[in-house]
Amino acid sequence: MLIRFIFILITLSSLLTACSTHKPIISDSAPTVHPDNIELTPDAVPKDEPKSRGGNPSSYEVFGKTYYVLSSSVGFSQQGMASWYGTKFHGNNTSNGEIYDMYAMTAAHKTLPIPTYVEVTNLSNGKKIIVRVNDRGPFHGGRVIDLSYAAAAKLGTLKSGTSPVAIRAINASSYNDLDKQTTQTSISTPSHPLDTTRPMLAHKGLLFIQVGAFESLDNAIKLKNKLIEVDITNIVITTDNSSTSPLYRVQVGPYINISQADPIRVRLHQIGFVEAHFMPHN
Repeated sequence: MLIRFIFILITLSSLLTACSTHKPIISDSAPTVHPDNIELTPDAVPKDEPKSRGGNPSSYEVFGKTYYVLSSSVGFSQQGMASWYGTKFHGNNTSNGEIYDMYAMTAAHKTLPIPTYVEVTNLSNGKKIIVRVNDRGPFHGGRVIDLSYAAAAKLGTLKSGTSPVAIRAINASSYNDLDKQTTQTSISTPSHPLDTTRPMLAHKGLLFIQVGAFESLDNAIKLKNKLIEVDITNIVITTDNSSTSPLYRVQVGPYINISQADPIRVRLHQIGFVEAHFMPHN
């Protein structure tokens, strides 16, 4: 009888211990290695896109609170605190079924249609970025947008964790080349309105993919337009202005490392631009 009683006590003790043991909570964090020059990641380039099949219910509920998704982002603006999310969600599905890439210029918002392109201004330092909203969140009180790791790095939000921001939705149909050049710190070449050039010093250590090089600016622009037609973005035409016979280089980028750039190089080869190759800016 005594032995049976002891056995029951041991069994109960084991059950109580099991019930009080929880799976460890995985906290979000930055990657172990902070990529060089991630602060120079190009902004998202706004373009007209239909609403995603996923991520756009008329309403949804999180933590007992109901959120109503806007039917349109036209004229939308907002101020509040921005936060960021990193390794905990990297590689997982976003609300619209895409894969979250913490190195891409994306964001999460509670009510904007997905996707929406927004300009985010850090009110504490004046920095501005453009991101593509493809996820839902953040669901912490007082926060209005969750930035990807790269977006937070570019906006100056990583160290503090949060930043006061102003958000403005961008109408992609009226977003022109001049807007992109201003946002991404490009400058216009006076000789032709479609030509853009980026200061080499600002992209030291970054990778570009060179698609072609021409003595004629018109030919360079024709190639740029062909790339735009096949949905290649972040195209620049660079030249050495000090040369008496300048060579106009059509390049795509910049990228912070080979792993980020190589899928674009492979895609260029697949669609016929077989001479595309890496051009590091030293």
